[in-house]
Amino acid sequence: MKTSTEPPLHRHVLNGATMGTRYSATFYAPANRDTAPIANALFAAVDRVDRQMSTWKPDSDLNRLNRASIGAWVEVPRELGQVLAEGLRIGRLSGGAFDMAVGDLVAKHGFGAMPGDPDPAASAARAGASPVSAGGLLELDHGHHRARRLGPVSLDLSGIAKGFGVDELARALDRFEIPSWLVGIDGEMRAQGAKPDGELWAIAVERPEPDRRAAMGVLALTDVAVATSGSYRQFRDSANGRISHTMDPKTGLPLNNKLVSVTVLAGTCMEADAMATTLLVMGEQRGPKMAQALGLNAIFVLEDGKVLSNLP
Repeated sequence: MKTSTEPPLHRHVLNGATMGTRYSATFYAPANRDTAPIANALFAAVDRVDRQMSTWKPDSDLNRLNRASIGAWVEVPRELGQVLAEGLRIGRLSGGAFDMAVGDLVAKHGFGAMPGDPDPAASAARAGASPVSAGGLLELDHGHHRARRLGPVSLDLSGIAKGFGVDELARALDRFEIPSWLVGIDGEMRAQGAKPDGELWAIAVERPEPDRRAAMGVLALTDVAVATSGSYRQFRDSANGRISHTMDPKTGLPLNNKLVSVTVLAGTCMEADAMATTLLVMGEQRGPKMAQALGLNAIFVLEDGKVLSNLP
């Protein structure tokens, strides 16, 4: 009988800080595998995304584009161009439920990079006003890796950049020919392959409760990404009730529907991240219909605790 000469596989976990939260990568490799180059590549991957797409870093490439003169072409890195293009695609696909042109809305309601209280006058002014859309105010020139704003629009990639960062972690591990892994940034995750014993990667789906962290259930994953968007973690309490950090691009106001969280499974984490935001904005009626029409597996949790799911 032949015996394997391959060394036993050891569970490696690498993590660090990024985007105001933490990233992680779990994979199996021989115990003596030098993980320092892998750790460096993982950090470089998420740091590159943060430096390009953060609204919190004044010198990010995104903020450089936001500050540029209207109509002026701005050179943008390849990765930022990819995310902007995907954001425009999902904006068209969703009929505007997902829109990157919410930077000013986020800031005016007290959730931007500059701390401050919500601006009631700005909220009142937005009520009934025509929506500002990245679809009509952002132009991309992929051949020359550049972009320009065609009007006064402030782009915000908070609903898609973190997912892209997870995909970059995945690509970093693939370059080291690691066949099986689980990577994530906060609650956005992507898995490939399985553990050495054949067991799938398992992640908890968080119960959408603002005052504690508890699992609502567990998903077993392989070769798929998952992302959750919700209104139960980032919010402000006001005299008129709770204000969500997620903006409705069509009304120009904080989201106000009966959904508290949406979890989406997709081929890439960028798509899962953006679609989770999209379906959350669409609400408890249109969101599930859109997921069904697109063939997306999703979990919808309503404020009364009811769960809608089309998982197989």
